[in-house]
Amino acid sequence: MRRVVAGVSGTPGSLAVLHRAAGEARVRDAELWVVMAWQAPSGELGSRSSCNVSALAQCRATVVERLREVPNTAFDAEKPGVTPAGLTVRATPGAALVDTARGADDLLVVGTGSRSALSRLIRPSVARYCLAHAACPVLAVPPSPLEAELDAVHRRNLWHLPLDTSELAP
Repeated sequence: MRRVVAGVSGTPGSLAVLHRAAGEARVRDAELWVVMAWQAPSGELGSRSSCNVSALAQCRATVVERLREVPNTAFDAEKPGVTPAGLTVRATPGAALVDTARGADDLLVVGTGSRSALSRLIRPSVARYCLAHAACPVLAVPPSPLEAELDAVHRRNLWHLPLDTSELAP
């Protein structure tokens, strides 16, 4: 069976990815797999001690709960037309998605995210990783213009900058 694998994180951008992936699954008559990757809070080396077993279980439970909320948030009033299957994977996001979408008939749908210079230094691009390593086609969904506006408002509020009223529609 063909699959459409969507990488989500719960951000507004990943909700757009999920909508696009559901549309692709309908068109292709494929299964929709919603994948959320997670890592140990203290890194893999810190998670190897026996005292962190409860922390790992709690972290995984939190990720599972968050994954359950993502389709409900994305498809609040409308039905996606396909039944999404959720999967949590303990790995880096890129590796988790590439390992899940390993069939030649699969389609991997990822968000490009907002890529400021600072975020490129701190976090590697999941979309770039997937494009470089996936054995199947990869569909990269750009962020919506509304998300860029929301980020700009957030930055303005964070830095306590005044609102430019000329930007407001009449």
